[in-house]
Amino acid sequence: MTDLPGDAQAIFEAARRELSGRGFSNRLWIMGRSLGSISALELAYRYPDSVQGVIIESGFCSVVRILTNLGIPAPETGLEKVDRECVKMIRKVSVPTLIMHGERDTLVPVKEAKDLYRDLGSKRKDLLIIPAADHNNIMMVGFKKYFDALEHFVWKSGSYTATSKND
Repeated sequence: MTDLPGDAQAIFEAARRELSGRGFSNRLWIMGRSLGSISALELAYRYPDSVQGVIIESGFCSVVRILTNLGIPAPETGLEKVDRECVKMIRKVSVPTLIMHGERDTLVPVKEAKDLYRDLGSKRKDLLIIPAADHNNIMMVGFKKYFDALEHFVWKSGSYTATSKND
C-alpha cells in the first residue's frame, strides 16, 4: 500500500538534502499533475518556508467527486472526512499557486480546478483554463498559453532568484 503524501514528504526531504549538498540554497518549486496534485498541495502546506510556489495541472481535492465522476460509487469508508480535511489543508496553503486545467477534461472536470482555486488560502493564486484541452493534452493544445503562464508565474514574479553557494 502506498501513502502518497508521506512518500512525497520523504522524496522532498531527500531532494532538499541532495540539492543542499550540491550547494543550492533556493527554495523549491513543486508541481503536481492529476493525482500528484494532492502530494504537491500537501508539500506546499507542510513546507511553506521551503517552497517557492506550487503548480497544479489537471488537479483536484475531492476524491469522492472524482470517483463519482468516473461512475464508481464512493465506498462508505470515511472518504467524505478525507475530503473535508483536504479542503481544510488547502485553505491553509499560503505559497503562490498556479492552477492549469483543460476546459474539456472529463476525467477531472474543470469544476475541480475552480473549486481548488476558490478554496486555496494563498493570496497569490492564478487559474488558467486551456480551451479545447482535455486531461492528457493540456500542454500540447495550449502550448503557448501553458508556457506563458509558467514563465509569468515563475520568472516574472520577482520572487525567483537562481543562486548557488558555488557561484
